[in-house]
Amino acid sequence: PTGFGLKTTLGESAGTQTFASVAKADVIIVMGANPTEAHPVFGSRLKRRLREGAKLIVIDPRQIELVSSPHIRSDYHLPVRPGTNVTVLNALAHVIVTEGLQAHDYIAERCDTEEFSKWTKFISDERHAPEETEQFSGVPAADLRAAARLYAQGGNGAIFYGLGVTEHSQGSTAVMAIANLAMLTGNIGREGVGVNPLRGQNNVQGAADMGCQPHHGPGYLWMDKKEVQDFYEDKLGLPTPTTPGRKIPEMFDGAIDGSLKALWIFAEDVVQTDPNTHHVVKAMQSLDLLVVQEIFMSETAKMADVVLPGTTFLEKSGTFTNTERRVQQVNAAVKPLPGTKTDGQIIVEMMRKLGFDQPDYDAAEVLKEVASVVSFFEGITWEGLGANPMGLQWPVNKKGED
Repeated sequence: PTGFGLKTTLGESAGTQTFASVAKADVIIVMGANPTEAHPVFGSRLKRRLREGAKLIVIDPRQIELVSSPHIRSDYHLPVRPGTNVTVLNALAHVIVTEGLQAHDYIAERCDTEEFSKWTKFISDERHAPEETEQFSGVPAADLRAAARLYAQGGNGAIFYGLGVTEHSQGSTAVMAIANLAMLTGNIGREGVGVNPLRGQNNVQGAADMGCQPHHGPGYLWMDKKEVQDFYEDKLGLPTPTTPGRKIPEMFDGAIDGSLKALWIFAEDVVQTDPNTHHVVKAMQSLDLLVVQEIFMSETAKMADVVLPGTTFLEKSGTFTNTERRVQQVNAAVKPLPGTKTDGQIIVEMMRKLGFDQPDYDAAEVLKEVASVVSFFEGITWEGLGANPMGLQWPVNKKGED
């Protein structure tokens, strides 16, 4: 679908308002996620809000607990067929636009009117009507229309989506369609609303905070700015990249066209989980060198030239950051198995092999370095986290207060 854009800039750290959104939402859409099983802390808060009277729409081919539980049941279950996420999202938008349920004042104030006009013409086409899409999506037209009306007219509307949306060949397009729904109904920019991604794996929020996106450094600073490059060089004592890295699909394409020669993958089984498996396999086969750092022989590890045996969370110390930005201390409970090493130690030893001397991995020292670089970690210390079993929610000031 053609997108249309907000005139304001949203925050960089996606997902960090998830808990605040669910606490004040009147209508909740859960799409491509099973929060009561995969995100139990968020799932418990979601169920609490439902018991308080919030309405629930589940868009998922599965009969998850939120659909089948006799205690908490969704108001509408839209059992979308795999591969038709965008079809259903466009049908919801079609109903809202053609029935005049959109947030006119919000759109006039906050959205690009020219783009919105183009998108409205596109989405109003009868091809997107629920009666037309039902044969493809498997979602009954009457249920889809009722769900669209509820989301548009039910008060604060919050959308929560998971890997059932994003780990898909149409994932990016589906996320844009979700954002369009939120803008269309004015459900952006206050508590109880929004577009809220449910992180796929543990500590994904922490990885993002540390600069794992190809265009950010630690702390969500944009790497294409000279002042940011100078800041990191001053803090770390080394030159920094001046151009963005590649996103995962770009890495795969680069492996196939020969512009990318080697990949070092750890804690991710791209062959098993990423969309378009044949394309991913071809990319892995096209590399000159594939290094996989894992705790078991995954489908990706089976294709590796070198496998570096890592450790589980039980065998290493560090921090996890959850969806609500809460940083918690993790302490090793058992020693690594013979022949394995912690991820941090493997990285340190690789740096030594490449000519950059480093001390052995130490979780407290690494956290001290992070706090010196990332502004919202400024007051987080290893000792402070140890004294707070529930962790600290960033930003944390110099006094250690969140």
